Amino acid sequence: MYPYGYYPEYLPVQPETYVPYDYSYIEQPDVYDIDRQPPQFQGLERRIRQLERQNEDQTRELARQNREINRINQEISRLNQNDERHTRRLNRINQRLRAVENRLQIPFSAQEDGF
Repeated sequence: MYPYGYYPEYLPVQPETYVPYDYSYIEQPDVYDIDRQPPQFQGLERRIRQLERQNEDQTRELARQNREINRINQEISRLNQNDERHTRRLNRINQRLRAVENRLQIPFSAQEDGF
């Protein structure tokens, strides 16, 4: 006889605790390994690398062109400054020449040779 009225067929059933399966010991293949991909993915990976190289080449070329453009702009700025300086100098020389012509009473005519 069972003490306290517990009978084996009426004992509460304990549910089994869930123990997840441990997958850590199984070696998982690298899904991004190019050698393990199907051929179409290998082709895509090669194309992506080619496009990345082209992009890098174009970036370097753009940087080179920008440096060249900056150099040319600096040269243009320098030449413009020289042009302005020479124009001012030529204007001063022309003013002096007119002052000398007026003082010496040399007639100015655009039809004369060089005058």
